Amino acid sequence: MNISVIGCGYLGAVHAACMAHLGHDVVGIDTDRRKVDALSDGQAPFFEPGFPELLREAVESGRLRFTDDFSEAADSDAHFLCVGTPQRDEDGAADLRHVDAAFEALLPHLDEHDLVIGKSTVPVGTAERMAGRLETSGTGARLAWNPEFLREGFAVDDTLRPDRLVYGVPDGEPGRQATATLDSVYATALEAGTPQIVTDYGTAQLVKVAANSFLATKISFINAMSEVCEATGSDVTALAEALGHDDRIGNKFLRAGLGFGGGCLPKDIRAFQVRAGEVGADQALSFLSDVDAINTRSRERTVEHARQLCGGSFDGARIAVLGAAFKPNSDDVRDSPALDVALRLQRAGAAVVVTDPQANANAVKAWPELDVVDEVESAATGADLVVLVTEWQQFRDLDPAKLGTAVRERRILDARNVLDPAAWREAGWTYRGLGRR
Repeated sequence: MNISVIGCGYLGAVHAACMAHLGHDVVGIDTDRRKVDALSDGQAPFFEPGFPELLREAVESGRLRFTDDFSEAADSDAHFLCVGTPQRDEDGAADLRHVDAAFEALLPHLDEHDLVIGKSTVPVGTAERMAGRLETSGTGARLAWNPEFLREGFAVDDTLRPDRLVYGVPDGEPGRQATATLDSVYATALEAGTPQIVTDYGTAQLVKVAANSFLATKISFINAMSEVCEATGSDVTALAEALGHDDRIGNKFLRAGLGFGGGCLPKDIRAFQVRAGEVGADQALSFLSDVDAINTRSRERTVEHARQLCGGSFDGARIAVLGAAFKPNSDDVRDSPALDVALRLQRAGAAVVVTDPQANANAVKAWPELDVVDEVESAATGADLVVLVTEWQQFRDLDPAKLGTAVRERRILDARNVLDPAAWREAGWTYRGLGRR
């Protein structure tokens, strides 16, 4: 098929490259000329495993090109809206200005054979509004909502081999036509047996925010249990293991630690609460305020543990912070718990040195006052405390004996509970995890 992808940020660029990989002819459209030029040269503007190779292959094949000219969408039959919806500062709601602007810019280039497919995470009711705008535009084009479920670090695989496909379509013949178009786009995944859910606009928009709210709740639940374990001298890792064997609960997202961050979960649960209030269902989601508060408290607890390990004061303390990205296999520092902890430690009086395998440049761009270095050994030299805040495999594989030769004091705070306490203690380290004995 001929496909246009509107918005070539993280979601759009990955989606465009994957669609081209599947054999479609794709044009990616973005208003940022520098981004367009970089992508056109096969240069990935962000770190995502497997994406640079896929991008270069798609561009070189001729099936993928990028432009800032919306008129080049005119030859496409399916148009994916992949524009970001950041959080509004004033009230926490989703900012739809960019999505709306992209949608309006696309309208003049649509005709009756076209399908506009929303992938952006938007408040329920947005698709209905856009469908109404299409009806009055005279283009004859239709709208579907097809939420994305990408995990940073696994985005390519999640696009090529999704665990489900959700279509939000109108009733009757327009819905059947929209479903047929989407089936053509995702023919490879459907042939592989990917589950397909065809539903209404409202349900399709709710799936993504409901999924993120559930995951955030599960993460905050085990972190709340971590607090209880610390108060009772219990071990949250053993507790989580025992809970995980219950197949009604499962062990995924049940590892206590520093909590969640990034560009999706925090903003989505806040925007979901705002939208619930607008439709009169605010009490139904009031628990998400507690989920958010527990998540923030995990960061505060990490700083307090660090203070205790430094003898009750950060005065004169040098701390090596291992991690800046909000999760491993990503260079994304948006609402990063790792960076938040580093900044809290610095503002509390510690001399902080940060290192991350991929996110150093973005960390410096976001917070120029931080001291950022490329190597773990450089960060650890002379440190009174090492704090692991992003669970990169490189950090999990560190040799405690070797690292011990660089630091001033062998003290480590494992804020992700991924290290082997026995191995570090045998090497002479004072080890502490969150919620661990």
